[in-house]
Amino acid sequence: MSTFKELGLKEPIIKALTDLGYESPTVIQEKAIPQIISSTSDLKAFAQTGTGKTAAFSLPILELIDTSSSNVQAIILSPTRELAVQIGNNIKDFSKYLKDVNVTTVYGGSSMEEQIRSLKRGSQIVVGTPGRTVDLINRRALKLGNVKWLVLDEADEMLNMGFKDELDAVLEATPDTKQTLLFSATFPNEVESIARNYMKKPVEITSGQKNQGADSVSHEYYSVTERTRYPALKRIADLNPDIYAIIFCRTRRETQEVADNLIKDGYSADALHGDLSQGQRDSVMGKFRSKTIQILVATDVAARGLDVNELTHVLNHKLPDQIENYTHRSGRTGRAGNIGISIVLVNGKEKGKLRAIEKIIQKKFVETKVPTGKEIVQNQLMNLIDKVQATEVNESEIKEFLPSIYDKLKDLDREELIQKFVSLEFNTMLAYYENAKDLNDLSKDNSRSRDTADNMTRFFINIGRKDNLNPGKLIGLINDQNIGDKIEIGAIDILDTFSFFEIDKNYEDKTLEAFAANQPDFDGRSVNIEITKKDRSGGGGGRRGGKKPFAKKDGGFGRRKSAEGSSSSDGGRKRSARPADRPDRGSADRKTGGFGRRRRER
Repeated sequence: MSTFKELGLKEPIIKALTDLGYESPTVIQEKAIPQIISSTSDLKAFAQTGTGKTAAFSLPILELIDTSSSNVQAIILSPTRELAVQIGNNIKDFSKYLKDVNVTTVYGGSSMEEQIRSLKRGSQIVVGTPGRTVDLINRRALKLGNVKWLVLDEADEMLNMGFKDELDAVLEATPDTKQTLLFSATFPNEVESIARNYMKKPVEITSGQKNQGADSVSHEYYSVTERTRYPALKRIADLNPDIYAIIFCRTRRETQEVADNLIKDGYSADALHGDLSQGQRDSVMGKFRSKTIQILVATDVAARGLDVNELTHVLNHKLPDQIENYTHRSGRTGRAGNIGISIVLVNGKEKGKLRAIEKIIQKKFVETKVPTGKEIVQNQLMNLIDKVQATEVNESEIKEFLPSIYDKLKDLDREELIQKFVSLEFNTMLAYYENAKDLNDLSKDNSRSRDTADNMTRFFINIGRKDNLNPGKLIGLINDQNIGDKIEIGAIDILDTFSFFEIDKNYEDKTLEAFAANQPDFDGRSVNIEITKKDRSGGGGGRRGGKKPFAKKDGGFGRRKSAEGSSSSDGGRKRSARPADRPDRGSADRKTGGFGRRRRER
């Protein structure tokens, strides 16, 4: 393996790298640095997340930059503010022993005036997000006529985020003589299109095969249903008491709901998504980097600028819409010489995506069983014992307290002391998992026909698909009856002319009474509900309770647990709705459904 000196870098840069703990170049650095230094050819580089891409393109630029000129000589584009700031800070660290090198980072959500002032003072290197960069170009505050290097970092992600027009504008504003350096973890057709349209016979280098997953990451999948998705996630976290992980979700709502459930269940967790203000995002990421937060729940875009080398796990609550993004997600762990695990939760419909991802990353997913309560408790106990054994005793600090402690515990023998110690730490967990269900038995638990537990009552309702009924509208209708605040809605089956729904059996009578008192209608049709037998084999079973026509009345009750934010307990325990989550509710014929949300496939 080469050294940084052998790659052609000057002594001040090498000294800075030594200070930062860089010992030897990574594969992508070993290939990219001499190529950029020795050639003016455009470069197309594949590099997995966490392989040292920033140093791969910034070190040769620092080696070649003309410090006697204050003109912008390098423009580096990144998809997010966080990543731009990170790159800018890295370059400042690399150049700390170089005289007269100035770096300006430009991005939205911060003072444009301050960024303009920094540019006026002179910066050879500008790092920016596409949108803010174009804004500054249009204001004539950023002049790119002397640019020698244009770097497109995470080019695939910039295109995914809809920055094609901005990329086009920046490319048009730079001279034809520049050297374009394109770095990407994946190379979809859109990225290849940039290479074809804006690069001249680019040299191509990789730190592995295109889109291939890192060798330091193992890939596992757990089979779940929508009902068991969150309980399975919780068990995986419980099995790994020292977990330091990102949980990826597909939507902002899903992200917040999963984070809320984890926090409610006592985990050190928080959410990161686009609905947060910039100050909130900075605070969350700061706490996660410092490990004040153990689990971060994030969308793909929000996590792009997060550079953490010690993640133990990446968990995919749901697979990304674009399977190529799985490479980005899994590449967040197994970095800087560490081993990582990427976990995917999939239902039956999603398993087909795994085969497609395997072809991309050229790795196999290992099917793994959701841990049992016994496995979790044993793992937690052994982890605690390991920590006790590894604890260094500072006798001088505790010496004065020991005599009274010894006296207090003198009547306990060794076995009793251990038993009490374990019970103190684990009574709650032991009780929680004592009768925990086997979440690997999916035969009676799916999105269309789930196990009808003893605590649920099944109702018949005389409207169906032909009445333009869907699950959302049915839940809205139920909400409007003002039955109570802590009700779980179970399975919903929409048929052509009638439907079925399940309600917590403790509210069986209240449900009948509420519909009788309110007499609702649905799009002008009188609504009848009746209790049915739980046996579904004969078209839903028999019914009891006479037909009662009802008319509408405003009202509502607590939300049904959603797939993304289901109750924390394995048995689907009831939870109250938070008032802040409740939108305004109208009449029963409202087209939008209601507050209680039925689990949805996204």
